[in-house]
Parts: sequence; structure tokens; C-alpha cells
Amino acid sequence: MPTRFDVLIIGTGLAGLTLALHSADRKRVALVTKKQLIDGASDWAQGGIAAVLAGDDTTESHIRDTLVASAGLSNAQVTRHVVEHGRDCIQWLISQGVPFTRDAASDTGYHLTTEGGHSHRRVIHAADATGHAVQATLESKVRAHPNITLFEHHNTIDLITGAKLGLTDNRCYGCYALETETGKVHAIAAQHTVLATGGAGKVYLYTTNPDTSTGDGIAMGWRAGCRVANMEFIQFHPTCLYHPQAKSFLISEAVRGEGGILTLPDGTRFMTGHDPRAELAPRDIVARAIDYEMKKHGLECVHLDISHQPADFIRAHFPTIYARCLDFGIDITRQPIPVVPAAHYTCGGIMADRSGRTDLPGLYAIGETAFTGLHGANRLASNSLLECLVFGMAASSDILAQPAMPCPDLPQWDESRVTDADEEIVISHNWDELRRFMWDYVGIVRTNKRLERALHRIRLLQEEIHDYYANFRVTNDLLELRNLVTTAELIVRSALMRHESRGLHFSLDYPDTLAEARNTILVR
Repeated sequence: MPTRFDVLIIGTGLAGLTLALHSADRKRVALVTKKQLIDGASDWAQGGIAAVLAGDDTTESHIRDTLVASAGLSNAQVTRHVVEHGRDCIQWLISQGVPFTRDAASDTGYHLTTEGGHSHRRVIHAADATGHAVQATLESKVRAHPNITLFEHHNTIDLITGAKLGLTDNRCYGCYALETETGKVHAIAAQHTVLATGGAGKVYLYTTNPDTSTGDGIAMGWRAGCRVANMEFIQFHPTCLYHPQAKSFLISEAVRGEGGILTLPDGTRFMTGHDPRAELAPRDIVARAIDYEMKKHGLECVHLDISHQPADFIRAHFPTIYARCLDFGIDITRQPIPVVPAAHYTCGGIMADRSGRTDLPGLYAIGETAFTGLHGANRLASNSLLECLVFGMAASSDILAQPAMPCPDLPQWDESRVTDADEEIVISHNWDELRRFMWDYVGIVRTNKRLERALHRIRLLQEEIHDYYANFRVTNDLLELRNLVTTAELIVRSALMRHESRGLHFSLDYPDTLAEARNTILVR
């Protein structure tokens, strides 16, 4: 298998696959993924993709909804750029064969739903499994493309930079990747490297994210010298299924968009007392409201009830959710769904411009890994897949416009001074400790005291993990833990720097919102 490419994409969510397919006709592309090609958060996306498609909708309305949800922190120019490219992105997916749900009565020919924070029906979807429909469609094209080489079951260890090679030209030249099934480490060289590894939901005990969401791209970009921004803004999805056997199963925002109401266990509706938009308020408001009601009443969960809708309507619009809940003995056509908030989306990340370029020449960041300025202090529902599409295409255009660059020979990974680990239980204990104290101290509602406690614990874990990394052969679990601890530090440091409550960051020490909205930027 070749190890030298024009474009190296680390991560195979929608952003990575979009970039690969737009580049592969002219470039040799490598796709590196920790598991199989579409094992990631994009495949789990239920709701859909927000875009201005209907005749009664407007670009200005979508921009306004995004800026409002962002608590004034979205970049207006970036937001306009993304929204204006929405229709073209959807048309590209349709041309690839994505089976979006049809609606003959709609002026678009497709069923459009609404979600929290949206003033119009503009979320195009494939029933309640949009991410899987999109990813499966693109996967078949990626696997068939002769210019795309797949490195499945490869976990990236770190980026290779000019500084690490002792060169005066400090650009990114590729990465080292661990082949997890054999333990071999490969040096993969590329003229252009793209971080598209998704978010960091697994830094928390409860999350809607898959196990692969361990902040890898953010941590690698930070270690390579890139700035990160707004890491304190972790979006907690208000409605994750609460059941002892249900791991990370999201109940789509579209359930509320189609009339679902949030209630206490006795059936009392409570969102009307928290926001005039009730269940369709932005996610940060709904998540805090649920957190408040659970603490006030000593509850383990609240309920989301859509059983007042016709059973056929529910089964047609939410077949995946209906079937999954039924597996756990919950018939959502007759019963409310027990739900709790859970870590869902990383709004901050590696700073990238409108072409996805980072601070390090030759390195791009796109998708949830990147901070582009679109989401601000809170992501508007279904803008995430749209961002993946727009920036995947933009990064491809920028890469295709670049002249060919020489790439030095990369040294092989050196394991001459390390041994096999003798106590791998240390990794699992540290992983569990990190996720628990991040949930307890850096959750939906924060205080300086809790954040400082978390940072102290992170420092201790970092020392232990650094010693482990330096002395033992790398493993998949060690690499993920190393990245999670780095990402946790960035989240806590960013949260300590924000002396206000805004969007997803709510501090009891600073409950007011400052007049001027500013990004939190960390420099290594």
C-alpha cells in the first residue's frame, strides 16, 4: 500500500468524504479512519441538513436564526458564506443519489421539517436517519474511486511537521498512524493534510457521540502549534434516551419539531415557563431547562411525549427512533420517552479560515474539528452537516488551486526505547476518572471552583499519561486517552477565561452576558 499522497484526510465523516470526492479526480487521496469508513458521528446524525430550499424561506432568515442561536458570537460573513452555499450542497448530494424523504405537496418535492431555533421549515432529511443515508451513499462512491486509498483501522498518533523534522520550513508533511489490528506504525506523507476527525463528546460521561469522538484532530492540531478557539462551548443535546441499556442513543430534535412536548413524570409541561419558544427554543436553553427541572425535583430524567400525534405519522417520520425505543419496551405512539441531556457537539476547535486553512501551512481543519466562526456560542440545529459540506468543498477548491510541493522522506516510527505496557488497567481507570469529573465539574452549569478542581485533576492525569506514552508502545486506548485529556484541558482553560454566561457556557459566578461578544482564543 502506498504511503505518499497528494491529500491525506484524517477522518471519514461527511466533511472528509466530501473533500475526498471533490479532490480525487485530480489528486491521489488517502483516507485514514480509526474504525471502518463510516463509523463516526456523521453516520449517527438523525435530523437532517438545514438549507434554504422552500419558496417562503430566505437566506436572510437562515442567517438571522443562526446568529440568534449563537448568542451573538457567530461570524456574520462566515455565516452568510455557509448559508448561501446550502442549496448547491443539497443539489450535489441529490446528484450523488442521497434518498431524501419526498413530499409531493412541497414546492421543493422534498419533505422539510423544522427544529429548535429555526423560523422556517428548512431541514431536508431522509426519514430520521439522514446521516446514515448520506454516508452510505458517499461511501459506495469513495470505495469505488481508483484515486482514493483507504486506511481503515488506523489511529493517527500525531502530525509530522517541519519543526519535528528539524527543517526551517515548518509546514505539515503528513502523520504517523497506528494500524490497530497489527500494532504497526506507518509514516504517511502528503502535500496537504486535513483534520476531519469530528468532536470530543467522549470527554464526558454521558454523550450522544460514538466511541470514536475523542478530540483527536483538535489535540493533534494543538500539539502541532495551531490555535484553538471557543472550546468552552460544548453543546449538550437536550434529549438522549434514558435507559440502562441504551448507550448514546439520540432522540432527534425533529421529534420536538413535529409537536413533541417535554414533561415532568407527572405529565406537567415545563418548557413554557422557561422560554416563549417552549420546546423549539435553541438547544442550550432547552438543555439548561431540563437540567434545572431535574435538580429542582430530584429526577433522573424527564419525558418527551409525541404520543398525541397519529401512530402512522410517528412510525413514518421516526422509524428508527420508534424501532429503537420499542427494543427497550417503549412504544412512543402510546408512551412518553424518558430523556436526559448529554454532550453532543463541540462548537470550538482548531482555528480555520473559509478555505479550511489552519495556522500551519499544509494543514487544513474541517467539520466539527474546526472552529470556523459559524456556530458561535451555540450551534443551530442541523447546521453541522451543512458546515461539513461547505467547508469540505471549499478546502478541496483551495487544495486543487495550490502548486505541487516537495515532500521530504519521513523517518520511520522509533520504538527502540519502549516496551509493552505491563498495567493497561491504568488507562481504563484514568479514562473513567476523566469522563466522570468532566461531567461533574464542567457540565451544563459551571463555577470557577468546579473548573479549578477539574484542571487540577487534569494536570495529574497528564503527568501520568505523558510518562506512559514515553515508556510504552502506543495502543489505540492510550492514544485516545492522551487526546481526550488534552482536549479536556482546552475546554477547562477556555471556560475559566470566559467571565460571563453566554450560549452553551453558563457560570454561576458570572451569570450576566457582557455587552461585547468575543471569542476565546488559546495560543500554544
